[in-house]
Amino acid sequence: MKLLLATANPHKIGELTELLREVSDLELVSLRDFPDTKMPEETGATMRDNAKLKALHCARQSSLPALADDSGIEVDALGGAPGVRSARWVSGDDAERANALLELLQSTAPPGRRARYRCAICLAWPDGKIEEVEATCEGRIAQNWRGQNGFGYDPIFEITEQTGAASEYLGKTMAEVPPETKALVSHRARAAKLLAARFR
Repeated sequence: MKLLLATANPHKIGELTELLREVSDLELVSLRDFPDTKMPEETGATMRDNAKLKALHCARQSSLPALADDSGIEVDALGGAPGVRSARWVSGDDAERANALLELLQSTAPPGRRARYRCAICLAWPDGKIEEVEATCEGRIAQNWRGQNGFGYDPIFEITEQTGAASEYLGKTMAEVPPETKALVSHRARAAKLLAARFR
């Protein structure tokens, strides 16, 4: 089956391609292969809403099954913000958004820095059929940048989960863990694994 990854983000394309490689007979293409397909405005109230909006739009535009994700970071001290607006709550690039979050929390003690990554994935067919999954990874906002791997908020997101593969990297940022570990513990990895199980 040919499956459209409804993103032009090279980081997401790389991660999703790796996460779905265990699904046999799946040929992955992306929006880079469909330059005339434009993403819709993300107007959903939740990440699940936005993933569904993007997947259905791209499936209908391309006449292929399409997979879209929407993900973000939720900080307890900010009432769950940036949340669904994580990629656009302040103008600028990933680094500027991460720095803005650090500045906002500079006087917040560790308990208030609790946070989680959330990822919603929707797989849609041109006829409107959908499959939806959602997963999280618990952590906290670090005091400063650490690590060279990952993207987005990874350099300031510390892992706090004490189970499974994550326990070995307790207190490390997502950007400090090797890619093969991130592929086990991240919010996107967990959501993709749930979706892959449905393929099987």
